[in-house]
Amino acid sequence: MAKYTTENIHTVALVGHGGAGKTTLTEALLWKAGAIGAMGSTERGSTVADFDPLEKQYGHSLSTSLVNFPYKGIHVHLADTPGMPDFAGQSIAALAAVDLAVIVVNAQNGIELNTTRMFKAAGKRSLDRMILVNKIDAENVDLESLVRRIQDLYGKECLPINLPAHGGKDVVDCFFNPDGDSDFSSVKAAHSALIDQVVEVDEELMAIYLEQGEELSPEQLHAPFEKALREGHLIPICFASTRTGAGVMEFLEILAKLAPNATEGNRPQFVRSPSTEGEEFHSEPDPRKHVLAHVFKIIMDPYVGKVAVFRVHQGTIHKDTQLYIGDNKKPFKPGHLFQLQGKEYVETDALVPGDIGAVAKFEEIEFNAVLHDSHDEDHIRLRSLDFPTPMHSIAVETKKKGDEQRLFDVLHKLEVEDPCLWIERHPTTHETVMRGLGDLHMRTKLEKMQTQYKLEVTTKPPKIPYRETITRRSEGHCRHKKQTGGAGQFGEVFLKVEPLSRGSGFQFASEVKGGVIPTVFIPAVEKGVRQALDHGVISGYPVEDVRVIVYDGKSHDVDSKEIAFVTAGRKAVIDAILKASPIMLEPIVNIEITAPDRFVGDLTSDLSSKRGQVTGTESTGGDLMSILGMVPLSEVTDYQSRLRSVTGGQGAYTIEFSHYAAVPPQTQQQLASQFKLEREED
Repeated sequence: MAKYTTENIHTVALVGHGGAGKTTLTEALLWKAGAIGAMGSTERGSTVADFDPLEKQYGHSLSTSLVNFPYKGIHVHLADTPGMPDFAGQSIAALAAVDLAVIVVNAQNGIELNTTRMFKAAGKRSLDRMILVNKIDAENVDLESLVRRIQDLYGKECLPINLPAHGGKDVVDCFFNPDGDSDFSSVKAAHSALIDQVVEVDEELMAIYLEQGEELSPEQLHAPFEKALREGHLIPICFASTRTGAGVMEFLEILAKLAPNATEGNRPQFVRSPSTEGEEFHSEPDPRKHVLAHVFKIIMDPYVGKVAVFRVHQGTIHKDTQLYIGDNKKPFKPGHLFQLQGKEYVETDALVPGDIGAVAKFEEIEFNAVLHDSHDEDHIRLRSLDFPTPMHSIAVETKKKGDEQRLFDVLHKLEVEDPCLWIERHPTTHETVMRGLGDLHMRTKLEKMQTQYKLEVTTKPPKIPYRETITRRSEGHCRHKKQTGGAGQFGEVFLKVEPLSRGSGFQFASEVKGGVIPTVFIPAVEKGVRQALDHGVISGYPVEDVRVIVYDGKSHDVDSKEIAFVTAGRKAVIDAILKASPIMLEPIVNIEITAPDRFVGDLTSDLSSKRGQVTGTESTGGDLMSILGMVPLSEVTDYQSRLRSVTGGQGAYTIEFSHYAAVPPQTQQQLASQFKLEREED
């Protein structure tokens, strides 16, 4: 059985921008808690959390790592998340497994792009939040100004719970024992501000504090403090230097005394519905109730196999517990239960609400699955997580012929591990395309394919998924007659074609009368029409937004066969489309660019130069601005490198499909000429 109860479990995610020191903080906490004998370092590649060879090579976390440790009667489950924007999917997924998000800020760099993104993401999931300012002993840092900026950006509810002292060599407590001097501000003033903020959520306590003038003890403040965290009424700011250890033990004490346990945080956002939206379902962190757990991470371990990492929200899981995966009717028994300590799998007998655990070698378990032990919990889903849309694409193919199936197998393994890696097989361009969040994201996946899976691939920019359509009505005709040996083929088709509105797709109808084309051959005509439209007429891209009506034709009692009408239908619709002023369409995407406001002018001009249209700008807090617009997809296939160049790496963008629009005439001519040349070569 578990050696601790749900009331003793604290779950924490360290989030924030890359380089803030989250992995070093994880290492320092493990050391201070006595879970490891000595601290490792990211420079030497010896930390518990960053154990992957690629993480050691890049010096950055590339995936969320889980550790756990006991400290003074509590048990902490800690998620060390990657901070580079390219790996935001891993960080956002981890928020579904914890009750407290600690946003780690680099004192030298201040508020960065991923700092704000993760602060908002944690707030949207209704998590308790704290801010830890790291590297307080670095040269030329202005911590007082940084606190003001945090409050300006995130609200006055962000208040220091301790303050740096002696030039960042120590920190002084502002809550439990508010004595001493700090490098800036007043410890007593900070203490008063905290108390004032906390008692606002408890009217009875506020009356005691204001009317009777009584000094309140930390014990009296525990419940309202927890409530203030839960309601976002208080966001404590802590200070530390993971390099020297200053403030680390104080932060550990805060986690032990003030962080929410698994019964105190806001309940996870479950719904009872076949989809991820619907009637709210409230889990109860009760070990005696039905089991309910959520899978927030998948690991494809080369030695252990597929590992599903989950947070238990309700009930108790034992090795022989019979569990269902989502709406599956067939149960499974774990056999072995694990807790993760970096790369180590530590077996355990039971997992209670609040625990983070794992099971291995169950292929049916996917990311975001809900595990439960009763059909009463069928159709329970976690409300949708807001992942950024993968917009950086590359086409991949194997260097060695015959490795195609291996490529698909490896890509599938990479995809199931990462919610922001999408693998697509484009039927029109015949390309296998990887979509991710940036160049670094793609580069690390390609290196993993080579180093872990020993698969050599080549890459290139993917083709744009253009489309063809028509601009006016027309008619087409084909009389197919063929004699092969003693057998004949005959089929004649007359049809008319008309354009539909954008996004309508394809419609087929028959107005044949008098049986001139037997009813049995009408599906063959449609089949031929669809073949032509799928393969394109002027450029090799699919034809969309057309209605095709077959209205006349001829058949032969002996020689008419299905293949004849397939061929006649295909050639007749090609004839009609070539007469209908065909044009090419390109995908237009909505784009949102986020960057410091000083770059807005350069970015809007750059977007206009790419045939883009700016539809608006809005402030996202502090000096960050969002630029909203529309732009052809072909103009932003390599936009990340351009954005990095303009903003010095301080910008990010997302895109999503909007609609199709006509390409410029010159582009249509080039694509049509290229298609004609390819057909001649074939």
